[in-house]
This record gives sequence, C-alpha cells and structure tokens, in this order.
Amino acid sequence: MAKHKGRGWHSRLLAAGVGVTALAAATSVWSAQADPAGARKPQASVSDTGPAAAVAEEIVHASDRGERGVNITIDDGPDPTWTPQVLQLLKENGVKATFCMVGTQARAYPDLVKKVVADGHRLCDHTIAHDTAMDSKSEAYQSRQILDAERMITEASGGVRPQYYRAPGGAFTPYSRKLAASRGMRPLGWNVDSKDFERPGVDAMVATVKSEIANGPTVLFHDAGGDRAQTVEALRQVLPWLKEQGYSFGFPVR
Repeated sequence: MAKHKGRGWHSRLLAAGVGVTALAAATSVWSAQADPAGARKPQASVSDTGPAAAVAEEIVHASDRGERGVNITIDDGPDPTWTPQVLQLLKENGVKATFCMVGTQARAYPDLVKKVVADGHRLCDHTIAHDTAMDSKSEAYQSRQILDAERMITEASGGVRPQYYRAPGGAFTPYSRKLAASRGMRPLGWNVDSKDFERPGVDAMVATVKSEIANGPTVLFHDAGGDRAQTVEALRQVLPWLKEQGYSFGFPVR
C-alpha cells in the first residue's frame, strides 16, 4: 500500500487533531498517562480486549463475499456535502460499504454517522488527525490517535463500534495493529487506490479501478478532504460496471 503524501487538507486536520488529542488526553479513559519520568504511556494496554472480542492482527484485504466479492471503502469523512451523495449512490446500487471515519469528523457530524449505520454500512477507525507518519511516532501517540477516535466514532454513532482500523496512508505498526485488534477492530488495507484524492479526472479514476480490480477486492475512495465531485461521478460509473462483471459487494473479513 502506497502512502498518501502532500495533502494540504490532511496537514490542517493533523494540526487540529493533535490539539484535540492533547485535550482528550486529560479526560479520556483511553488516554495516555504521564509516568514519573515524564514519558507518556497508553492507559489501555494491547492485551485489554475492552468491550469487543479481539480479532486477528493481520491486515485484511479479502471480502466476505468470496473470490468475486468487492469491498468498497470510503475514507476521511463524514462530510456534510459529499457523504450524503455517496450514501445515495450506494443505496441506488444496493451496495454496502465500509466508512473509515476520522474521529473529529465523526464528532462534528454525528447525524451522518448514524445515517451511515442506519443504511447498513460498517464503521472503521481512521484516527483523529490522519497522520501519515504515525508509524514513526511513539506508542503513546498511536494509542491516543486510535482509541480516542474509536471513542468519538462510537459516541457519534449512538453506540455502534467501528469494526476495522485503517492506518492513515497505510502507516501501520505492529503495535497499532495489535492495539486495534485487541479492541475488536481488524486492521484494514486496500488493493485498489482510485487516486480520487488527487482528482485526476473521472475517466482516470474509473480506468484505475477497472485495470486494478484483479489485484484484490478492497477499493479505496474518499468522501471528505475537498471537492469530491469526481469521486461521486466515478462511483456512479464504477458500481454498475462491477455488477456487470459479476462482482458482488461485501465487507472485509474479520
């Protein structure tokens, strides 16, 4: 999985998320605690299964619909402009998807989180700040990013927990995978990057999906972080095409 770099929106989100994480650290039951030497340690250990049963730590790509299954995954939202349009397209095509939400976005738009759940889609933890350099940060930092986002998404949904964890830009670490899995969130990768975040044009995005779907079932799109009009139109074309090719839509295995 290639990391996504150079995203202005994510840079601003990172700055905001770091501030939120610092504030949450003072109050969250999952936040880090300072030790006598001043180092910060995660309060929740990777052996703590919490309220959900642990799942496998390996990054998953496979679909629960088998060899001809496709997993549509939607990252970085929810967003008040684009998430409703994506939800409408999914509904029109009878497709269930996995929404990888940023914690601060979920907290800002809880009605959209609840709508995603009500429509039968699944939730995925995509951290608070979308820091693509998370794999170079401390375990305490990774813990706060993952667990505070889990809390925000769960609260926004009305109690429905995220079932997956997707590291920003694919910046997984053994620690983050183990921690997420211990909370019942299967680490989630992708096989096909539509490149929609770069807005290369609808034709280019559709061509990417068509040419790379043979690489594996999990396809990456976005519903936040800027103008997602190209994403909406690409989905409008890709979803029927996948059906015509004999694919069915499912969720990543857990």
